Amino acid sequence: MDNHTPLCDHLRATGEWNPNWTPFAELDPVWTEKFMAMGLRPLIAGVLDPKTVEFIAIAVDASCTHMYAPGVRRHIRKALELGATKEEITAVLQLTSVLGIHTMSMGAPILQEELAARSK
Repeated sequence: MDNHTPLCDHLRATGEWNPNWTPFAELDPVWTEKFMAMGLRPLIAGVLDPKTVEFIAIAVDASCTHMYAPGVRRHIRKALELGATKEEITAVLQLTSVLGIHTMSMGAPILQEELAARSK
């Protein structure tokens, strides 16, 4: 089996490696290399500009389903280095915050139904 992992090696060398990836990289370096290649494809292919990629990474890491503060910090720093403004990053965070609206859109009608049932 070829354990050649140039992308993972590059991420480690440039400080872009997340230490949480190390256990699965040790268990299956080939799978990890393929996973990283898949996730970084838009950036590597140049389909999206680097600042947009950082905005998406901020949104993913800050989302209510992920909440990964070290990643949010790393991607905000990178976005700022790439020329992002505080207004742009704030807009990304504001847009991402609407993911949590489902709590209200699901819970509020249930609360109304239960209050109505209780008052009968």
